[in-house]
Amino acid sequence: MGIGLQFQSVKKLLLIFGIVIAAFALLSQLLQLPYESYIYSLISNVDGVGFEAETGLANRSNVEVDSVLGFQKSNEKRLNVNSTIEISTYSRQHGKMGNQSDQHLQLKSPAARPSDRDNVIEGSRNKTMSLLPFNDKGLMENQATGFNIDGASIMENKRRRPAPISYMNTLLLQNSISLVRSQWRSAREGELRKAKLQIESSPIIRNIPEVHASIFRNYSKFRRSYELMENVLKVYVYKEGEKPIFHQPYLRGIYASEGWFMKLMEKNKQFLVKDPKKAHLFYLPFSSLKLREALSNQNFTHQKELKNHLINYIGRISRKYHFWNRSRGSDHFFVACHDWASRLTRKSMETCVRVLCNSNIAGGFKIGKDVSLPVTYVRSAESPLKDLGGNPPSARPVLAFFAGGIHGYLRPILMQHWSGKEPDMKIFGPMPRDPGGKAKYRELMKSSKYCICARGYEVHTPRVVESIHYECVPVIISDNYVPPLFEVLDWASFSVFVLEKDVPDLRNILLSITEEKYREMQHRLKIVQQYFLWHKNPVKYDLFHMILHSIWYNRVFHVKSK
Repeated sequence: MGIGLQFQSVKKLLLIFGIVIAAFALLSQLLQLPYESYIYSLISNVDGVGFEAETGLANRSNVEVDSVLGFQKSNEKRLNVNSTIEISTYSRQHGKMGNQSDQHLQLKSPAARPSDRDNVIEGSRNKTMSLLPFNDKGLMENQATGFNIDGASIMENKRRRPAPISYMNTLLLQNSISLVRSQWRSAREGELRKAKLQIESSPIIRNIPEVHASIFRNYSKFRRSYELMENVLKVYVYKEGEKPIFHQPYLRGIYASEGWFMKLMEKNKQFLVKDPKKAHLFYLPFSSLKLREALSNQNFTHQKELKNHLINYIGRISRKYHFWNRSRGSDHFFVACHDWASRLTRKSMETCVRVLCNSNIAGGFKIGKDVSLPVTYVRSAESPLKDLGGNPPSARPVLAFFAGGIHGYLRPILMQHWSGKEPDMKIFGPMPRDPGGKAKYRELMKSSKYCICARGYEVHTPRVVESIHYECVPVIISDNYVPPLFEVLDWASFSVFVLEKDVPDLRNILLSITEEKYREMQHRLKIVQQYFLWHKNPVKYDLFHMILHSIWYNRVFHVKSK
């Protein structure tokens, strides 16, 4: 009997030991891909640059439009003089490109990993790629990188492994992200369900130019969806909210997209309804730029108070109306371009259609629900279409051009490898922001084959839309960035995507693109341009309508099926 008890005890110990070993093995697996970033975030609450750390980086003037875009006052020295690597800058005084001894850049960068050309240029739809794993929040992890710029160390906490554009396409097509879907039944819900069926069964349009059709994922579905939006969609704009945070659009600068949409939406007669019961969508008309400025100009002292201000607004409209609670906010949307908007709205407005410039899938942006808002640098509210166009392909002698502030972790690497290294690679730091410097910036974009759109503090940059405006093929170097109008446009047909790790091989990548392929992309780019233009009085297929269409499209395809 005693031996039997001892045997049972040994069995229990062995069982416990086995469970411990299994748990340890499981934990070891979890701490590797695909779940290590999720586990790490649970342990250390690291999500890219932490909100407090981001505050330090982003707590800069909202009027720094020109410096963010790459313009610098002639007498201003932003870079450390006691450093070791020279940057090529444009000197207005000497009227030429050259190396200025008074501007240098000090870097600490990891050794470049070998490039994988097949994972760089995402032009082929049939390319076989191993999909990078995500956790259940769509997060991916990269290695930390630190740089010393202006004597200050800018540390990026746990950058995430890159998501190629092909992976984003897969997410969109498979709709693999878990999204909140409407649960109630109403006449408006039935109208959206009917529209969804009509879009899915839309007949193929054949009498269109092949080149035009090639820039869309499915041109026939887009056309049918757009027509239904024009005929069906009704939007209600909440009147609640006090200026300047609500109902006060700002129409100039790099955050102008949210202002232009607000202005055009609030005065629109085609889509707006006064009776909220007739609405398919509900617009929350706040400005993320004005919200950010309120931190300094009003009684807000901490970022949490900005979050609470939005939470209180949601509470206010949900008490007055039943629409938010009915759908849990899934038929509501807002449009916000400031860097902070993604974090400020991640919890309180997570169920909304979030239209964000900071469309980072590693930062909570959900492909298929949220909408990527293009960053449009509007210099003149009276003339938003000024300086459009560029030289023909035969009059673009520069292979690649970039000029901009050296902030974030990526641009110093770009400078290190390509500033002043090749005569056909015009890679510069900040340019003078006087009229002559700005004119030279536009001239270089208009005379370059490829324009480098390298991320700064965040994944988005106004250079993407600038490239389209100046007909310079955009080269997007920003891992995890979801480009605008992603629901309908095939970005690989008119732009180049380069992984951040492959910056050292940038010139070879661009030279590997044939002249014929380049001319095809540049021709498509000129066609795409019409979809990225603001008009004081909106016209069919302009940027206002295209953003609204993306919101409509995502909403329609997330109506609960019968």
